[in-house]
Amino acid sequence: MSTTPDKQLLHLVFGGELDSLDKTHFSDVKNLDIVGIYPNYATACDAWRAAAQRTVDSAHTRYFVVHIHHLLDPDTGQTLDQD
Repeated sequence: MSTTPDKQLLHLVFGGELDSLDKTHFSDVKNLDIVGIYPNYATACDAWRAAAQRTVDSAHTRYFVVHIHHLLDPDTGQTLDQD
């Protein structure tokens, strides 16, 4: 019996300090924390949760999960063109 690997749906986890709590505008883009790229949402969510927990005392620090597979089709390799 052979097993096939799960489809890779890449996710990026990153975060940083925001200018204010009501907007998603980073204070310093050069100092963003790139946590990593993960092969599925479950592992990305675990990484997001760990990063957010480490910075729980910093109200202006937020972490996000970006669904890279929405920008790059894993089956065709085509990117979404957005201007």
